[in-house]
Amino acid sequence: MNDDRRAGAAATGLASGAGLAAVGLALGGALAAAQLAPAVAAIGPVRRRLAPALSGVGDRRHVALTFDDGPDPRSTPAFLAALRERRVRATFFLLGESVARWPALARELVDAGHEVGVHGWDHRCLARRGPRATRAELARAREVIADRTGSLPRWYRPTYGVATLTALREARRLGLTPVLWTHWGRDWTGHASAESVFHLASRDLADGATVLLHDCPAGQAAPDAWRATLGALPRLLDHCARRGLRVGPLGEHGIATPRVGPSGEQEGTRAGPLGEVPEWPTR
Repeated sequence: MNDDRRAGAAATGLASGAGLAAVGLALGGALAAAQLAPAVAAIGPVRRRLAPALSGVGDRRHVALTFDDGPDPRSTPAFLAALRERRVRATFFLLGESVARWPALARELVDAGHEVGVHGWDHRCLARRGPRATRAELARAREVIADRTGSLPRWYRPTYGVATLTALREARRLGLTPVLWTHWGRDWTGHASAESVFHLASRDLADGATVLLHDCPAGQAAPDAWRATLGALPRLLDHCARRGLRVGPLGEHGIATPRVGPSGEQEGTRAGPLGEVPEWPTR
């Protein structure tokens, strides 16, 4: 398994993204197949080649630092303290369910200068969710995150990196730009260490990279895996500094975001046989 795949249930989701689409076609369900086909973009080499901005490829000499699955009072405050000490800002992709549970901590992220994005309502894989539930949960997550933090999210990263066609349409309607990652540290496993997380996250780290880390356990993550991430963070920041790379949130990364047209609808869609289909973000 390469370092662009997520673990456990994540690996199942990634493998099933394209697999379920094929099953849909075999059963004569063309619409079902089209609904699941975008999950193929969760596979790193595919998305980097076809949609670099979806992978998070941004401006030269800049690295976008992102964290998934928060907030959580057991671990997120430690990351806030570490980033504050280094005077570094990041983008946190939040779960609506967790924001509703710990609103003060979510607001603290924004008050500290960090960006917030939508990760979903909970940590279930969208490949196993129907269109109606997907639309409702994304809209609910965005509303709760905006209300509790006072900051309107700009970014969307689906759980496990698996986005369905419905999710991409709804994200576009909500004014969210989908962004995945170019590098990550496989920091969700019980075997992760500060050394392993740093090694994987920094390997072949190039200009314009987007790094995915986790500030708390969710989904299939080991309960204390975040400690390895926290231990790797200073080394990763030092590595970027030595290479002359600025580290910051996605908002400083030079990725295009949706434009609002005269009618108030989000621009950047194209007509297709299934209706309006969101374009992948472009630089």
